[in-house]
Amino acid sequence: MNTDFDFSSVTGGMVYVKPVEVADLPAAVREQIEGTEQLFSVHDPEGQQLALVADRRLAFDLARQHDYAPQAVH
Repeated sequence: MNTDFDFSSVTGGMVYVKPVEVADLPAAVREQIEGTEQLFSVHDPEGQQLALVADRRLAFDLARQHDYAPQAVH
């Protein structure tokens, strides 16, 4: 499951990372995921989901690679 996103469209320098239960995702997304119950999403300051990744560390690394300051949301 990979979908490219143009992170240059995000303004503000900050993104938010939060855990997402696979069971709460749309069926079309769940069909692409095997063997895990939780993913992590990266959101812009307005709440738009930018990315959905396998683990928390990857979410933070992805944000930093695009020069954003990731913040955890509980």
